Amino acid sequence: MTTDGAQSPLRVVLTDLNATVVDSWRAAFADVPDIEIRHGSILAENVDAWVSPTNSRGRMDGGTDAAIKRHLGAGIQLKVQRAIRSRYAGTLPVGSAVCVPSGAVNPKFLISAPTMETSSQNVSETLNVALACAAAFQAVHRQNRLAPGSIRSVALVGMGAQTGRVPARVCANLMWTGYTLFNDHHFEDDDELRATVLAQLEDLEQAAPTTRVRITAPTGRGRRR
Repeated sequence: MTTDGAQSPLRVVLTDLNATVVDSWRAAFADVPDIEIRHGSILAENVDAWVSPTNSRGRMDGGTDAAIKRHLGAGIQLKVQRAIRSRYAGTLPVGSAVCVPSGAVNPKFLISAPTMETSSQNVSETLNVALACAAAFQAVHRQNRLAPGSIRSVALVGMGAQTGRVPARVCANLMWTGYTLFNDHHFEDDDELRATVLAQLEDLEQAAPTTRVRITAPTGRGRRR
């Protein structure tokens, strides 16, 4: 876990076609005024990167993935799967993400973060949304370390709220967890990220649906941002 130097704040847009998800974001992120929340398609967002919730094989065959593949062309799936083969031996674990150049002007990058292992999996009883959202934001950190300032703005949809069947308010709260972790910490290691998130959210299923949890990173290594 390390820290980046001073950098421009990341512009974050949350956008979804599901009005219930949008309303849930407005409740969960009420104390985060810099977040832009919209009712609409991610395809309309002019940002440096789109985040697509995917499956561990990078098959862009449903939901937001399929819409993005239609918009950017079939080659985007090949890029995502090539990155997964290169870095993760063909299977991208939940709690990891890949960032690939899109080949388009808008967005310049696509970040693929699995919320599920297989297509159309029900993840409503898991913490996968928090893991996927945290991994997506950590991918922004890593891309900006490779090329400083290359991602200054990013758009996300309700991760797991459609195909994964995660209730809208639970989705919103878990995404808030992933976002606040991005603001606080930079994990170099995916396993450390997963272990940290899971350890602190393991009792969340016993809590009320409106409960939010801010992750505290491990001590003894690294620095706060």
